[in-house]
Amino acid sequence: MSVESKKDMVKGKTNQAVGKASGDDKQELKGKAQEAMGKVKDKADEVVDKVAHKINKKDDK
Repeated sequence: MSVESKKDMVKGKTNQAVGKASGDDKQELKGKAQEAMGKVKDKADEVVDKVAHKINKKDDK
């Protein structure tokens, strides 16, 4: 998990909690979107790592 994706997920959870506590639906929704973006970045990083690993394995042969 990259630092950037983890940062987005933490910010998202924080925004959700603040929005929920203050009754600000817009901030809560923003937090959900931000957390989802962090998860997407994390998955993209995993895919890049897997592809790079497979390419490196082929180069070793």
